[in-house]
Amino acid sequence: MNAAHDHGAVRKAAYEANKLSKKLHRQVGQAIADFNMIEAGDKIMVCLSGGKDSYALLDILINLRERSPVAFDLIAVNLDQKQPGFPEHVLPQYLKSRGVPFHIEQRDTYSVVKRLVPEGKTMCSLCSRLRRGILYRVASELGATKIALGHHRDDMVVTLLMNMFFGSRLKGMPAKLVSDDGRNVVIRPLAYVAETDLERWAVHRQFPIIPCTLCGSQTTLQRVQIKKMILEWERQYPGRIDNMATAMSRVVPSHLLDRNLFPFTTLQANGTACAGGDLAFDEEPCALPTNTVRLHPNETED
Repeated sequence: MNAAHDHGAVRKAAYEANKLSKKLHRQVGQAIADFNMIEAGDKIMVCLSGGKDSYALLDILINLRERSPVAFDLIAVNLDQKQPGFPEHVLPQYLKSRGVPFHIEQRDTYSVVKRLVPEGKTMCSLCSRLRRGILYRVASELGATKIALGHHRDDMVVTLLMNMFFGSRLKGMPAKLVSDDGRNVVIRPLAYVAETDLERWAVHRQFPIIPCTLCGSQTTLQRVQIKKMILEWERQYPGRIDNMATAMSRVVPSHLLDRNLFPFTTLQANGTACAGGDLAFDEEPCALPTNTVRLHPNETED
């Protein structure tokens, strides 16, 4: 009886793992296609921190590359920030086992952040800027054409809410962007992936997770609090995080207040019924006045 039960449990676990694998690869593949993230001949620099998200990103990209009709290369890059107790052997061992070319960049940003940021203040902003600048330089030195980051769907929703609550801006985290210096293209292939699925994948794949002693020690961060809030929403009303993420790709400028996106000052009645007007709940927005161009969420600019 026990043997039969154990066999059934193993089969169920294998089924669930395979189901999760298909879901993750489909979502990442869809994001890559939707935003044209990877093109023939690209050299993708995958930023590997040692956390579950970046491990999963690299793992999935390795698998997708094997079956992709588009040829591209991968190189994993880790920024060793000289955090106390950082196990320097873990990532090289893992990457060698996966047969992935890699580069470890050693820069003592940990000491810089600890010296410049007063005790109890948020370290993430400075740490992020230092890290980003170094990674952009490394990408150029390695000849990388794209920089892949491990931000996922939940990160994007949290960023949107943080910018709304604390920055008074309707701004999220794009799936693809050109860096501020104009020299690098940054992509986020996990844009459609839920964090809970990444957690399950990390357990299944047994990634050698390396905790961050900078980020992980700041439990009062605004980002942490926002994340707790949306997880509570998700527990009470399942599907809310997914709805918020989807909303970022279904923007209706005519129903916001940004005069730079919609010409409210020249808007006139033209006698034509508007399917997405003030009596509608969830339909297409009103047509713009003549000579104004609006891109539908499913359209792209030439």
